[in-house]
Amino acid sequence: FAIMPVRDASTVEQNRRASWFSHKSETAKPYYYQVYLADHDINVEIAPADRAAAMMFTYPAGEVSGVVVDAYDEGSYIKVLPEKQAIIGYTTKNCGGVPDNFRNWFVVKFDKPFESTMVYDGPAKGLGEALEFEGNHALASVGFRTQRDEKVNIKVASSFISLEQAWLNLEEVGDKTFAQVKFQAKDRWNDILSRIQIGGGSEEQYRTFYSCLYRATLFPRKFYEINSNGTPVHYSPYDGQVHNGYLYTDTGFWDTFRALFPLLNLVYPSVNKEIQQGLANIARENRFLPEWASPGHRGCMVGNNSASVVADAILKGITPEEDWQTLYDCIVYGTENVHPTVNSSGRLGHEYYNSIGYIPYNIGIHESVARTLEYAYDDWCILQLARKMGRPETEFSKWESRSGNWRNVFDPSHNLMRGRNADGTFQEPFSPYKWGGAFTEGNAWHYTWSVFHDVDGLAEAMGGKEVFAQMLDSVFVVPPIYDDSYYGYRIHEITEMQVANMGNYAHGNQPAQHMIYLYNWAGQPWKTQKWVREVMDRLYSATPDGYCGDEDNGQTSAWYVFSALGFYPVCPGSDEYAVGAPLFKKAVVHLENGCDLEINAPDNGPENRYVRGMKVNCSRWNESFFKHKHLAAGAVIDFNMTSDCHPER
Repeated sequence: FAIMPVRDASTVEQNRRASWFSHKSETAKPYYYQVYLADHDINVEIAPADRAAAMMFTYPAGEVSGVVVDAYDEGSYIKVLPEKQAIIGYTTKNCGGVPDNFRNWFVVKFDKPFESTMVYDGPAKGLGEALEFEGNHALASVGFRTQRDEKVNIKVASSFISLEQAWLNLEEVGDKTFAQVKFQAKDRWNDILSRIQIGGGSEEQYRTFYSCLYRATLFPRKFYEINSNGTPVHYSPYDGQVHNGYLYTDTGFWDTFRALFPLLNLVYPSVNKEIQQGLANIARENRFLPEWASPGHRGCMVGNNSASVVADAILKGITPEEDWQTLYDCIVYGTENVHPTVNSSGRLGHEYYNSIGYIPYNIGIHESVARTLEYAYDDWCILQLARKMGRPETEFSKWESRSGNWRNVFDPSHNLMRGRNADGTFQEPFSPYKWGGAFTEGNAWHYTWSVFHDVDGLAEAMGGKEVFAQMLDSVFVVPPIYDDSYYGYRIHEITEMQVANMGNYAHGNQPAQHMIYLYNWAGQPWKTQKWVREVMDRLYSATPDGYCGDEDNGQTSAWYVFSALGFYPVCPGSDEYAVGAPLFKKAVVHLENGCDLEINAPDNGPENRYVRGMKVNCSRWNESFFKHKHLAAGAVIDFNMTSDCHPER
């Protein structure tokens, strides 16, 4: 729903109430937003709580100043309550994938009495003396006289449960002044962002780092509310009922399993504990975990990466043990079924994958190689869960065997992943530059490295570490050419690859973001250090144009946060991180268990630009904390070891 201050309360239609604005007269902070609406001569300020917000509108002098509340089309309700100086209602506007009873209830409370009211059946039909309307498109406007620079305060809250719950949610801002809401929000964000403290960098690097950490902590979003008893409850977009317990939404696991959820597990485990409890609730409310929740099942992307998200949290001790079996059963069910209406949940093509070990290219299931590769990794994650839970030995062999299915779409004649037909032949013609087809928003150069759980096996299949490193080199050496015939036009991810000027490396999208770290497995960590720093320096900044592609629910920012700290979770579901190149001379991660993860990375001089030492102090981590750099508590990792440093660097 929309709330719009206007200098004329009769200006309700969307295009008429719109206003020009400039970024030069705008302030955007995590806890506060301000913008000047030039066409109305109104200054707008907003400060957030969890499920409510405070707004303050500064008006010019006027006889008919007002506010429009638009509940949108596709079914909505609105009612003006003059005695309460409030507007209430609901909107059903959504992107699909929710039950018919989906409602977003809202309350808008004013600190100024109304001098005029109007309810509309659609933006062009006023309803005279009526104070409420329910139909396709409900709107309302309220008017009042204002003096120049008069401030009108509005409190707003919403609920997916009921109108009564929306009123309850409004208490988050309650009788607080705008300044109090603003500074409480500032304190919340300071707590969240100060979990990681950095030093020894430039102001621009600090801005970039905390901008990324901010974006990484925006998703997933809370979909639960706190009832009158002080306990969490939620409306379920999976069965349309109200249940006790947590629920989060707005995340795509295809993106966020890679670094965003590992970041939550490291820095904000109490939040991911709630998210995992929410996933267990989803499992109880239907048979499938969502692969792209927004707010329910969404037909988007491929893979079954809820298995990775669940496994990493359980293996790192985040998820309550009473939810393990529920989550395990749901994940296993998804390996042999597909959601009846949203085929991105569960596993599309599972019949082929489970029988012949891959999804054929020529059976009408698009992006077959991407699905096969991600299913294989997800099966490895399920194997780790099965071992952790002490499942029967007979289950181990099934998951272990399927985790090797990546080999069935690996073409040794090209040392690349390639579509494979049902008869076992590889698809023709083959171009490693073709986006889509067998792959998802990428090509063979990008997806060949999606063997997170068996990098050594992939290197062996290519002919050894030297060849493996040469193939990694090739991604950066080949020109940024492409074939977009699958899409019929150049998708924005292709454009982002081209303008990055790093060959066919496409950091602006997720499939290749981990591959830089794979040089560690080839025994050439200086190349990891070089390319990690190149990407951080060139493709990220704190300016409006300083972002290299899809954020996708925090994943691309989480990549930067990890990389700036000096390590990266190449394989979620394992207890290992791959070492990179710390950006800052000092970083401290304040862990929720009371430990500090301290990284000291003094500059070793211009001749070793990408090489820094690292010391980590924390009793929490065991010796397998880093891949190829076994670390005991308090030990020192020195990147400037002769065996690890390229002689030219």
